[in-house]
Amino acid sequence: MKYIKIESESLSMKLFTNFKRHQTVTKCWRKIDGEWCIKEIAFIDDWTNEEYAELISCLRNTVVTGGIVIGAFWNKDLKGFVSIEPNLFGKSKEYLDLSSIHISEDMRGKGIGKELFQQAKMWAKEHGAQKLYISAHSAVESQAFYQVMGCAEAEEYNQEHVEKEPCDCQLECRV
Repeated sequence: MKYIKIESESLSMKLFTNFKRHQTVTKCWRKIDGEWCIKEIAFIDDWTNEEYAELISCLRNTVVTGGIVIGAFWNKDLKGFVSIEPNLFGKSKEYLDLSSIHISEDMRGKGIGKELFQQAKMWAKEHGAQKLYISAHSAVESQAFYQVMGCAEAEEYNQEHVEKEPCDCQLECRV
């Protein structure tokens, strides 16, 4: 596996040709009356071409504004990626936003997500952050990954993320 910084001009639909964004979800975490619990919530998360196009636009914006996108490549095929936004935020300007981390369905469970997360932490620390902020998918499997990575519920919620994805879990991780 090769981990490479992805430049803006490389971000295209062609890059995602052999990337499988598919997840069958059966259970999700929800905060009810101040308590976290697991609920039976079933759906399939599978990106459309329109969602890929929106993702590509967002990732290009990340790069051109000074953030970073790091890709995990296997035989020249993108099999995972992480993106970190460039602007510190929070009351003490201690957070950088880990805006996405995804692993192709055919390559999950091989340590790619862990490596990308570690690289994201290093980059965030080098750019003045004390913590990564993650508005994370609430699926039980996704949350298990973040727990292993050392994430906890965010001390300070980013309201923009909460409004955009009200079912996400708002997390943080010290860098």
